[in-house]
Amino acid sequence: MTETAIIQALLTFMQRDDASEDDFNSLALDIFAYQFSHNLPYRRFAMQRGRTPLTVKHWRNIPALPISAFKDLTLSCHPIDDVAAIFMTSGTTGTVKGRSYHPTLEVWQCSMRLNFRRRFMASTDRIRMGILFPDTTAMPNSSLATYLELARQEFGTAESEVLVDEHGLNTTRLFAALEQAEASAEPYALLGASYSFVQLLDEMQRQQRHFTLPPGSRILDTGGFKGQSREVGGDEFYAALTQQLGVPRARCINMYGMTELSSQFYDDGNESSPPVKSGPHWIRTRVVNPLTGDDVPEGEIGVLVHHDLAHFNSVSALLTEDAGVIVPGGFHLLGRVTGADAKGCSLAMEEFLAATQVQA
Repeated sequence: MTETAIIQALLTFMQRDDASEDDFNSLALDIFAYQFSHNLPYRRFAMQRGRTPLTVKHWRNIPALPISAFKDLTLSCHPIDDVAAIFMTSGTTGTVKGRSYHPTLEVWQCSMRLNFRRRFMASTDRIRMGILFPDTTAMPNSSLATYLELARQEFGTAESEVLVDEHGLNTTRLFAALEQAEASAEPYALLGASYSFVQLLDEMQRQQRHFTLPPGSRILDTGGFKGQSREVGGDEFYAALTQQLGVPRARCINMYGMTELSSQFYDDGNESSPPVKSGPHWIRTRVVNPLTGDDVPEGEIGVLVHHDLAHFNSVSALLTEDAGVIVPGGFHLLGRVTGADAKGCSLAMEEFLAATQVQA
């Protein structure tokens, strides 16, 4: 299939309500064949694993690329000097950042819109939003900035605003927005990085402030806290959001996404911890032993592998560095891998580099 045919097939599949497992499998194999033909580093990796479009008959057998490979090699089916967007992973100064290339954002945006509408907006068409993350002017290569800007444009009211400036979280403007929302009967939504909410909670405690947002208000956080703020346990974090902002934990939704994917996972609120994460019908998740690549039994902890059809231009099957366990309805996200699993991910990366090493 050509790139144009892949894009059209994806857009059609994503908007279907009756897509079956066989339909997913068929499209996954077509995309694997496309990536095998046009992404040379991935083709070498797949061949080193003995996997080709002729031998792979099911999406579970498509070789999963270690996610850290995005920091080492250019992974794109389309020429990288002719793409619509380049998203870069976050990192400290001086570290090598992974890059994700998008020849068009049409599929990425369709994935976000359909999934966000169903998982966060529920039956609401638009809601006033406060965004606790820099915009795309400040962070043009951030997939999260692009995600939040699209959320504000497509689902926010005209009063929605970004409440972060060049100095960081603008608590003066934010408190004014919360006061206005509290006095209104209209639901209000706060969306942003998890660490921004920690900063907000800390400032509210310092100023001895709290708010009770109107019924129907909701919160979306993503990204965790490590390296940005003090770390907070899930129960403590969501209990504090409820206590300080008056938003029930069932309306505090965590989004799990990454630059190396084109789709996001959501839970249905955080009344219990950890909540069940799940994605749309164009993505599948496995939990594997990273040393063998084999699925672990349901209920056992392993490393998450995501098969995201929307990530058609790069590699759709990714071995993450996140621990998880398959449960009814989705999976539990348990944080970064440690111990033997971490070693297994490193070995998988070493194999990848060995397989893609070009001989002089």
